Amino acid sequence: MSAAPAPEPRDPQDALVFDDPLTRQSSDDTDQGWGERPSGGGSAADLARFLDEKPPHHL
Repeated sequence: MSAAPAPEPRDPQDALVFDDPLTRQSSDDTDQGWGERPSGGGSAADLARFLDEKPPHHL
């Protein structure tokens, strides 16, 4: 009769979580998740943002 090997310790991150996922904030709920830059930086930053976000038909 052979002894079964001891189970490996589990990582707490691997545990199943049964809470409501809608109660947690997702990355889309933040400005960072939408690719927004932090505000501030003056007119040079505003011009750079305008040029980055300019639609193709405004070239």
